[in-house]
Amino acid sequence: MTTDLDHVALATRDAGPAVGTLAELGGLVLFGGQAVGFRPMQVLLGDEQAGMRIELLEPWNVTKNDFLERFLVRHGDGPHHLTFKVDDLDETLGRLRTAGYTPVNVDRSDPDWQEAFLLPSEAHGTVVQVAQTVHTFATESEFLEHVRRHGADGHPKWWPDPPPAGTRRAVLKRVVMRTSSIDTGIAFFAGLLGGDVEWSDDGAADLVWPGGSRIRFEARKGEAPGVDRLEGVVLDGDAVDPSGEPVEVEVAGTRLLLAPA
Repeated sequence: MTTDLDHVALATRDAGPAVGTLAELGGLVLFGGQAVGFRPMQVLLGDEQAGMRIELLEPWNVTKNDFLERFLVRHGDGPHHLTFKVDDLDETLGRLRTAGYTPVNVDRSDPDWQEAFLLPSEAHGTVVQVAQTVHTFATESEFLEHVRRHGADGHPKWWPDPPPAGTRRAVLKRVVMRTSSIDTGIAFFAGLLGGDVEWSDDGAADLVWPGGSRIRFEARKGEAPGVDRLEGVVLDGDAVDPSGEPVEVEVAGTRLLLAPA
């Protein structure tokens, strides 16, 4: 069975500035729509060879479901969840339950998108979504070519038109998470959610998934676990700090550190 880290989701009251920042870095808007309580849209910061997807979530129709509104009142703009796509949701839920975890909000009502969640208390300080979905395109390259030719798919399109790409073209390399235990982070995200350990020591570990998405764990004792920041590289080396130090930008209340490639 294959499990893949599909995207990192960021909650925000206004996706416009984040869309603008990502587009100026060469981000490709993929699709979006409206759901009960929120409206999502996704941007790829990268290309067929490297990069990761960022999902932006705005509150929407909150009288029917206020989960995102409550999150923003409590935490403000920032990281909301990580989504892992799986071949078999039932098999994944069985493994999680056997390991002592408690999936919540299991929803199989839509045959094209079946999902369940783990709460932050069980998932190292962040919400984890596992989803089984029907793939419309055979490959990621085929999907990206479709988007480049026809534009982002909106159901409906609610986000503002992004500005033209700027002078920097960036690739999102990884999500960085705080943890009190590297070993337990590896046991959960590698042992149960399919990541491969690229390297690890007492202070950090890098995990990678089949599609190329990555998580880095950093041991941060005394700090709450969870998503700390995003890290990427700038492919245009002339558009970074001359000292070679990473440049920090903000995307929906989340730090994005960009280093030279």
